[in-house]
Amino acid sequence: MAEADHRCSMQLIDGAGEFNVVGLDNFMRTTKLSQCGLSYAVVAIMGPQSSGKSTLLNHLFHTNFREMDAYRGRSQTTRGIWIAHCVGIEPFTVAMDLEGTDGRERGEDDTTFEKQSALFALAIADIVLINMWCHDIGREQAANKPLLKTVFQVMTRLFSPRKTTLLFVIRDKTKTPFEYLEPILKEDIQKIWNAVSKPVSHKDTPLSEFFNVEVTALSSFEEKEEEFKEQVAQLRQRFFNSITPGGLAGDRRGVVPASGFSFSAQQIWKVIKENKDLDLPAHKVMVATVRCEEIANEKLRHLSSDELVHPAYLNLLGHLRFKALEDFKSRLEKMLNKGEGFAASAHTCTKSCMLEFDQGCADAAIRHANWDASRVREKLRRDIDAHTSSVRNAKLSELIASYEKQLSQSLSEPVESLLDAAGRDTWASIRKLLTRETETAVSEFSTAISSFELDQPTVEKMLQGLRDYARNVVEKKAREEAGKVLIHMKDRFSTVFSHDNDSMPRVWTGKEDIKTITKDARTVSLRLLSVMAAIRLDEKLDKIEDILFLSLLEGTVAVASSQDKSIAPSSDPLASGTWEEVPPKNTLITPVQCKSLWRQFKAETEYTITQAISAQEAYKQSNNWLPPPWAIVAMVVLGFNEFMLLLRNPFYLMLLFVAYLLSKAMWVQMDIPGQFQHGTLAGLISISSRFLPTVMNLLRRLAEEAQGHQTPEAPKQQSSLAFQRVGNQSQLNPSISIPESSVSSNIKASDDGVEYSSPPLSHRRSIKIQEAQLS
Repeated sequence: MAEADHRCSMQLIDGAGEFNVVGLDNFMRTTKLSQCGLSYAVVAIMGPQSSGKSTLLNHLFHTNFREMDAYRGRSQTTRGIWIAHCVGIEPFTVAMDLEGTDGRERGEDDTTFEKQSALFALAIADIVLINMWCHDIGREQAANKPLLKTVFQVMTRLFSPRKTTLLFVIRDKTKTPFEYLEPILKEDIQKIWNAVSKPVSHKDTPLSEFFNVEVTALSSFEEKEEEFKEQVAQLRQRFFNSITPGGLAGDRRGVVPASGFSFSAQQIWKVIKENKDLDLPAHKVMVATVRCEEIANEKLRHLSSDELVHPAYLNLLGHLRFKALEDFKSRLEKMLNKGEGFAASAHTCTKSCMLEFDQGCADAAIRHANWDASRVREKLRRDIDAHTSSVRNAKLSELIASYEKQLSQSLSEPVESLLDAAGRDTWASIRKLLTRETETAVSEFSTAISSFELDQPTVEKMLQGLRDYARNVVEKKAREEAGKVLIHMKDRFSTVFSHDNDSMPRVWTGKEDIKTITKDARTVSLRLLSVMAAIRLDEKLDKIEDILFLSLLEGTVAVASSQDKSIAPSSDPLASGTWEEVPPKNTLITPVQCKSLWRQFKAETEYTITQAISAQEAYKQSNNWLPPPWAIVAMVVLGFNEFMLLLRNPFYLMLLFVAYLLSKAMWVQMDIPGQFQHGTLAGLISISSRFLPTVMNLLRRLAEEAQGHQTPEAPKQQSSLAFQRVGNQSQLNPSISIPESSVSSNIKASDDGVEYSSPPLSHRRSIKIQEAQLS
């Protein structure tokens, strides 16, 4: 094969059955196959003569196998077995073109080479393409069925299962839907497998243990060439990454390293050539048990005297080690899925797999050779221990993650709620919660890992890690809430300042002591700041609350702890970056930061206090109808003579009373305060236009009342007058018309953009005053 063209094919086995050792070594060196390790695949094709096998391979893998010249008649093109490197396929793929079956050149009786080449392809290839005509499906003597019967029988006796993929390629598909052809073909293959005579060791082995059966269909190359090429291009994609899980050869077994491919192929062909059972017709029983034993003994004698046997022996040990390791992995996984303990499962699986490996080594050993399998056995033991450790670590990681999630869920929200309440016993409650949840998780975790049979130091380390995680959850949540302390302080202030002891919104009627209420609201806000200032999970006493109350409230709020005489008020205790008796790692808010936060807090809550004071003053003014005391005294002094005149002449007093009643009626009927709401000029115009009708209405009603009956509209008008009277009185009361903005508290200048507002009071105050006046 020319080194410049990797597509060039070479004859691996000629028509006489001679193996081309030199050509294969040259092929491996030129294509660098020997450097591929286990990353390579072998694809073979078998089928009737002149069925287009070489043509399919050339289009599928861009090889250059010799194709039949249709103009010279249908005759044998490929003789023997040829191989070539598939161009552009990853991983490295070798294509193997087998001589066609049922050719006239060899005749009807010379079927030995057909069986040998087919068995060789199944034994060495990962994927075997079986080329067949569409119209042969369902026929007993077509579709290579006789050949498959023979090959299946010998395959189960000479070789162990390696999971070869059989890809049946239906050529020149007809109008019959592919969905109908595929099940028929798979059913025929299953019948062949069930019918063949198998050895005792494989008597109940299913077909899927030896082969994966796949089916595809292609259009006619001669009649629909473009459609054929398009379908082949789609089929080509399935050969990329064919050895990865899920690929065409993803579950292959017993792969020989590429460096030993040449030797392995030679030995397999040698075994096949020397097996005389392949000369038997396909319909007879192939091999008897006695004959198998004779062949095995004969091969054993040859192997014991052949110096090339030791590498094969080591290779066999490698296969046994790989199989034992895979069995260990699968068994361990199954036992763990059933809920068995880890340590017991690992011990049981290790013992059984090592026993099977030792039995396999004993069967593979040659008497009197004294070959040592201890190094392979030790490697298997190390591999099992490494896998056991990996699975153990993975399971423990899952358990730890599960209990960490449990701790996070059981601590985060309760701690947030306790910090939001911020009472004197907040950190005591947090410590109690942390201890309870941690001990519960540690107890459950200890029970869960008992089946791993870990040493005591490792167990203690893991338990301590779980305790540290729980503490970190609390500390992290405390730091998060400390970052929002100003928001919480304003919320707490707004709640206490704007609501009474029954959690009802306050109405500033003038009786409330705003100064005391402000002190109470600031006290609870400052207590919240003291709670948030440091993490107190170690039950150590500190003076943070005392310092904050004495420094920020200037001694105006009396607290029990403020009686401590050891705190000197002469200096500023907040001019520091640390708290006394509090480690820096437990400090959430430094003294300097507390002072700055308190200053900002007071500035942002000042508006709420001012609004409350304004609302209270407005309410007082709106409910004060009496003139000032000096005005009352002046009226008494200056109006004494007029008052005495009224007392001496009751007629004047009666006239004054009648004038008062008429004026009051006119005032109510004309709704004078309401008329001036839209301006003085508009009020005067409205009053002037309504004065005469109102007077006439009053006179008419007085006349009707004097006659002793009322108009039908009288009750309705009286009701209207009553409501108008109440409305006019409420309008005369300034407290009712106070705008909502004058008594509401809105804070919009906070750094975090959160607004705080007291509930509107004007509407509630209006309703309350109206009820009082109606009563």
